[in-house]
Amino acid sequence: MKFDVNEISSLIKQEIGRYRSQVDVARVGRVLEVADGIARIYGLDSAMAGEMLEFEGGVRGEVFNLEEESVGAIIYGDYRKVTESSTVRSSGTVLTAPVGFGLTGRVVDALCEPLDGGGPVESDSRRLVEYPAPGIADRLPVNEPLATGIKSIDSMIPIGRGQRELIIGDRKTGKTAIALDTIINQKDTGVICIYTAIGQKESTVAEVVRTLQGHEAMAHTIVISACASESAAMQFVAPYTATAVAEYFMYEHGKDTLCVYDDLSKHAIAYRELSLLLRRPPGREAYPGDIFYLHSRLLERSAKVTDALGGGSLTALPIVETLEGQVSAYIPTNIISITDGQIYLDRELFLSGVRPAIDVGISVSRVGGHAQPEAMKKVAPKLRLDLAAFRELQSFARLGTELDPAAQKQLDLGSRMVEVLKQKQFAPLSVGEQVIGILAGSAGLLADIEVSRVAHFVEELLSWIKLEAPEYIDAINETGDLSDELIESIKEAIEAFKTLYRFSFGG
Repeated sequence: MKFDVNEISSLIKQEIGRYRSQVDVARVGRVLEVADGIARIYGLDSAMAGEMLEFEGGVRGEVFNLEEESVGAIIYGDYRKVTESSTVRSSGTVLTAPVGFGLTGRVVDALCEPLDGGGPVESDSRRLVEYPAPGIADRLPVNEPLATGIKSIDSMIPIGRGQRELIIGDRKTGKTAIALDTIINQKDTGVICIYTAIGQKESTVAEVVRTLQGHEAMAHTIVISACASESAAMQFVAPYTATAVAEYFMYEHGKDTLCVYDDLSKHAIAYRELSLLLRRPPGREAYPGDIFYLHSRLLERSAKVTDALGGGSLTALPIVETLEGQVSAYIPTNIISITDGQIYLDRELFLSGVRPAIDVGISVSRVGGHAQPEAMKKVAPKLRLDLAAFRELQSFARLGTELDPAAQKQLDLGSRMVEVLKQKQFAPLSVGEQVIGILAGSAGLLADIEVSRVAHFVEELLSWIKLEAPEYIDAINETGDLSDELIESIKEAIEAFKTLYRFSFGG
């Protein structure tokens, strides 16, 4: 029997075509190797960068590298469940996270799975974890204050709704405390807060949750935890998930939101680990070349948006840890160039008892007075410059240099203002309380109070005014302004309290 080669070839092609129409072989691959939260996969010919993958056993992953012969993927969750030669299916979609009001008050992981034992999370919908930042035309000027409740910040380095303000300093200088004070101060303001713990100890995150619960702040807060025990992939994706959750409230409900990323130094380290494992070319300090884009595409999503997009805002408080005060290191300088200012915490100030230990010489808010109530502008117009000058004079005084009367007067005023701005942890103050405390110092009414007693005097003064003349505080809180008549009334009240204070405490 004679066979026609062309006929046999066409029959084979028909059979292959029929088989392909029944099974999409391009969407299923096999794991070549897996280790350290990274998988190399063969056979996913049509995979896209950022596409979600489904491994056997329900484990999820994401396409990170597209190579000639294989695909490099990161694995979310327990990568030990993934074995070599197991099948992988591409989903055709990118990573999304469940969002909604059901997340408030909960502690969840980087994929919004519950960690607090409170049952499944009730979500209204899902949002893309990686989402484009609003364009220039979609943004509004930042002119509405987001009060932190901390005197030294609200008076000298004000934060506005929609701003990105970096908190930077060495370890154990109070960076997280400032962020938590700000979250606690948002109670009854309608601002929804998301605290993201990246690479922290689990005990530290548990302490944060207990602190927020103790100050009744968990009702408006979501805690997203990617602890040090989690994989680098979970630490990498956590801040993007937090931003997606905040964007739901901003875009869908027009709400003001606050995102704390604690901290982005560890986030960069997690990304470096993933990149090196996937054999991406290392650059400076072994970080990959796109390390700047890693944080810029995250922080650029923070904005105050137009009414057409909901009219809400997303304020970002990224935290960065420095080593021995090296603000000019690689990651800190990257993030400083992306943000709208920074609050620098100095270790020497912290150890000397100045808390919060804010170095006013380096700290700055590029939004400035636009995000500050009129009352604060009146009592603290030159406070930042005066304190910076005081630091210089202080260094001269330490050398035993003889000072003229004007310089000595400025030194005395500065030392008292430092005491005025000291504040206990987790005790945020209303704008009215802050204004009265700063007015007492800036108007020179504390010149006859011993420097060592100034902080105690101001604390007792505010307690007394809240009992005897709460209308002063209420007037400032309600109007945001400070009339000349009100200033005189407050000054009279301070002078009256001085007599009472000396009688009670002998100061």
